[in-house]
Amino acid sequence: MKGLNHLLLSGAAIAAMTACATPAFAQAADEGDTAAASDSAGSGNEIIVTAQKREQSLQDVPISMEVVSGQKLAEFNSNDLKAVMNYTPNVFVQSTAGNDVIYIRGFGSPPANFAFDQSVSLYVDGVYAGRSRQAQAPFFDLARVEVLRGPQGALFGKNTAAGAVSVVSAGPTSTPEGAFTALYNFDHEGFDVSGYISGPISDTLSARLAYKIVNQDGYIRNLATNHDDPEVRQQLARLTLKWEPSSDFDYTVKAEYANRDVIGGITVASSLTGPQTPRTTRYLERSALGDEGTKTESVMLSGTGNIALGDYTLTSVTGYSWFNADIVNGFDQTIPGGDGAVTNNSVYNSFPERFDQFSQELRILSPTGRTFEFIAGAYYDRSTYRLDQLQGFNILDLFGSPYFGRIDSRFNQKAESWSVFGQGTLNVSDAFRVIGSLRYSHTKKDADFASRLVYGPFAIRPISSAEGSLSEGNVDPSITLQYDVAPRVMVYATYGRGSKSGGFVSNTLGTTDATFSFEPERSTNYEAGIKSTLADGAIVANVSAYHTEFKDLQVSVYQPESSSYLTGNAASATSKGIEGSLSIFPFPNFDIVASGAYQDIKYDDYPGAACLASQPLTCTPTTNNLAGYSPAYTSKWTGSVTAHAGFDLPSDLKLDITGVAAGRSKYFDSDDQSPIYGVQKGYVKLDLRVQLADKNAGWHLAVVGKNLTNKLTTGSVFRLPAPITAVSRAIQYVEPSRNISVEAGFKF
Repeated sequence: MKGLNHLLLSGAAIAAMTACATPAFAQAADEGDTAAASDSAGSGNEIIVTAQKREQSLQDVPISMEVVSGQKLAEFNSNDLKAVMNYTPNVFVQSTAGNDVIYIRGFGSPPANFAFDQSVSLYVDGVYAGRSRQAQAPFFDLARVEVLRGPQGALFGKNTAAGAVSVVSAGPTSTPEGAFTALYNFDHEGFDVSGYISGPISDTLSARLAYKIVNQDGYIRNLATNHDDPEVRQQLARLTLKWEPSSDFDYTVKAEYANRDVIGGITVASSLTGPQTPRTTRYLERSALGDEGTKTESVMLSGTGNIALGDYTLTSVTGYSWFNADIVNGFDQTIPGGDGAVTNNSVYNSFPERFDQFSQELRILSPTGRTFEFIAGAYYDRSTYRLDQLQGFNILDLFGSPYFGRIDSRFNQKAESWSVFGQGTLNVSDAFRVIGSLRYSHTKKDADFASRLVYGPFAIRPISSAEGSLSEGNVDPSITLQYDVAPRVMVYATYGRGSKSGGFVSNTLGTTDATFSFEPERSTNYEAGIKSTLADGAIVANVSAYHTEFKDLQVSVYQPESSSYLTGNAASATSKGIEGSLSIFPFPNFDIVASGAYQDIKYDDYPGAACLASQPLTCTPTTNNLAGYSPAYTSKWTGSVTAHAGFDLPSDLKLDITGVAAGRSKYFDSDDQSPIYGVQKGYVKLDLRVQLADKNAGWHLAVVGKNLTNKLTTGSVFRLPAPITAVSRAIQYVEPSRNISVEAGFKF
């Protein structure tokens, strides 16, 4: 509750700050003004989404969801998934040196096992992107991001047991236009340049070319290299072509390329005997595997065609995704309390990855406005994935003798899946609708794993191999009752199921046939909500309550005693809570959007779990059961407040001020849930943008501040044990500190 109180106070401060000028200065917005209009749900600014595979008003969709406009993300120079957390309660993105993982309502797939399919799936322009490095360039030049909470198995299908995030990039325009934006970050000492050009090429063909170049230093000083980690060098480009030869047919092709290098890491050592006090200095020398960091090159292609068959529409979505990546991890060597002394003991690893995927979806949509409406379709995808693990040790062994060695492993997987799905809407009356959907999915995977000792006097980890295959089918139904209790006021109740396919352990040394595979996980969701638009669009209020149950929840938990991960299925877990949002547009050029959530999540049964730091020393995984415990990375309270005000100035100038306060209550961010070093306290982070522009937004100058109060937080923590290190210590993944930027841009 303390974090929530801070959030409410911060939100009130932002609202007061943005409204500090007399309201009379805020004149009616021109039709071309987009600073407030693009996010407004008031009259004339309805938010259109495609969460149910056809264009609908957000207020008509019976799903608990949030929509973040591309403009809002661009205003705060958002480059990754974590930016979505600021606007979507009950959504958390865990930062690690491996994969960034999305959690919705407390459920997600831990990053430790690289081969996990995600419980929250990302879709980019309709193409499934279940691995974080598939989509390196989704967060620029966007139309919107749709975040759907709860199982979405029927229409999205592919591994959406906890929810789905749909990213929709901006498309070609009917008239020529373009924009250029350049930003300089004073704290990260680097620039971010982006832009686009768009318009018709001929009467039937239009195009859009967008690009982004980033070259910025980091926020953690590495005393060993005299370098600010992590430095980011990124190049992104997306070309979109839309061919529309007639009113009955159109085809859109999008080709996206990304090249992203991250030099350095975000791990900082800390004591095991006190609460988290993140530092912005570290000491890490170059390892035998090379410089720490991540290199990723990716390509994503999509083709979407629509053809009218009488009153019906046939849609085809074809996708191809490919990436090559190499991650080199090291862990801060500074001994806590050692006055900067450095231990010679270290462990480091590298994870080269290779991935490609082809997918195809066909669906047919009936016309709307009839007693019965439907969507039906089929989906297919295939993928190959290879993961190498190079693990090096420069330590004292259990006998106190020097050990220098390396163990490598390789994981290969081929996967193929197909599904058929349908959704029907029975309009019982003008006010009452019954929506039913069903999806059958079949997945086949074949995989193998093998490890070897590259060098060293003996294998400090078991050398093993494994092979496996699986073939499984899942059925995901849902049914929704939807009723308009008044004009622009709708209530709904939903029952739905979701599933995620089983898989294999990809990077745990010592894996054998007996421990290689894990079962699929399944979710069941009960939800009820109300969506309302009041006072001619001046007030938009939505609220939903949910009860979600997971069976065979897939987990991968670090166990310091063995310096390895336990990967498998937890028996069951339940999350229940309430989510709400309130948007107020009291007068032109001023709006406040607030959203919040409360959740209560616990394991119902979890036998064979890794022992927590708070449990007795006699605890062993063979007898341990975490029934009644909450999973890590879950807060009871999350929320945000965004306030915007626009003021007309002399000489046809306009001043826009936007503030965001986003926060959450305390949570465990270590797998062992240590009450000492593994607790991230509740916090609120403040962002602010102040922009001066001409009245038609032809040019702008802006100052952007993120994390203004410099709240240092951690995305994840784990205990690095002896003998890997001479002094056992906590390793924190520290999130960005305060940074201030200046931005300039123009449109034509």
